[in-house]
Amino acid sequence: MLDQRARQEIEGKLAGIREAGTWKDERVIQSPQGVRIRVQGKEVLNFCANNYLGLASHPAVIAAAHEALDRWGYGMASVRFICGTLEPHAELERRMAEFLGAEDTILYSSCFDANGGIFEPLLDAECALVTDALNHASIIDGARLCKARRLIYAHADMEDLAAKLAEAADARLRLIVTDGVFSMDGDIAKLAEICTLAEKHGAMVMVDDSHATGFMGRTGRGTIEHCGVMGRVDIVSTTFGKALGGATGGCLSGRRPLIQLLRQRSRPYLFSNTVAPVVAATTLAVLDMLSAGTDLRDRLEANTRYFREAMGAAGFDVRPGVHPIVPIMLYDEKRAVDMARLLLDEGIYVIGFSFPVVPKGQARIRVQISALHERADLDAAAAAFRKVGRKLGIGRTT
Repeated sequence: MLDQRARQEIEGKLAGIREAGTWKDERVIQSPQGVRIRVQGKEVLNFCANNYLGLASHPAVIAAAHEALDRWGYGMASVRFICGTLEPHAELERRMAEFLGAEDTILYSSCFDANGGIFEPLLDAECALVTDALNHASIIDGARLCKARRLIYAHADMEDLAAKLAEAADARLRLIVTDGVFSMDGDIAKLAEICTLAEKHGAMVMVDDSHATGFMGRTGRGTIEHCGVMGRVDIVSTTFGKALGGATGGCLSGRRPLIQLLRQRSRPYLFSNTVAPVVAATTLAVLDMLSAGTDLRDRLEANTRYFREAMGAAGFDVRPGVHPIVPIMLYDEKRAVDMARLLLDEGIYVIGFSFPVVPKGQARIRVQISALHERADLDAAAAAFRKVGRKLGIGRTT
């Protein structure tokens, strides 16, 4: 029962969030996901979706989803090992393994579940998990579920990683886990160096490539391709909810014995409904599209480069990099919220990020570029940032 004391405590926490300027409003979108969306009755340019390749509302993707829904139905109403496996599930596992250069793949209802389901069956109290300090919340939560010793190395600090591996030299198994792309900063893990250290110390490597699969690397295989480490990473987690159509679902791809163990022991896999068949079948169609050419990936790369250069020239503090996540650093929580609100008035939909999504004092607006943005869209966004920046005293004011 939510008694008066409990209610007062919860309301006090909510008031504290508002006072700190970190309250997160949810704006209702009144149109399909895309470059142009309707928000509060107004058409705006969308610069804050993970829709990197623009496939969330692509006509071919929608057609594939309709066909899959008609053929396979809405849901399985069951977990995989009972009666929750259809042909599209098995085929998607095969195709994702092939796409990522892995031996096998296991599907989950989300990448959050994948990261939550890997560590507990693999690592016990005699093992060690060595994790980057800025890894995604799903990795942090998954790590909390296992009994392994957890060692956190400073973000992207290879000397500290080496020290942590040496510290865990007595562990029976050691697993290094890192985001491939860190979602708040857009920076890319030093995977070549990480793999070299892993090989030196006899450790395994896991990469969450959710913000890279489909568009990073020469053929879109992700940071493992971008960094030249395909075949050197033991397990990759990723999502179908970003570049690969933007719906839901995720997977783990890697060494066959690891995947076989997860099929037997991973709790989110064993005790949660399988990903909807329409998602599995439509993701197969997306993989067909990506295998046909790199046009969308190439356009995304060009758009990213153009926008980053434009924002830098306008005097904004932009985190360096090559990823379509473009963090505009503001540092102050209230300023980030105010800037996002004023940009919406200018027809640009972005969100201010603040604690606890990013560390205190590191507030920012995270701009995300899509392959479907036209050059005029990018120019319009840069112009709006300059206009609002002048109001708030950010960037070049002349």
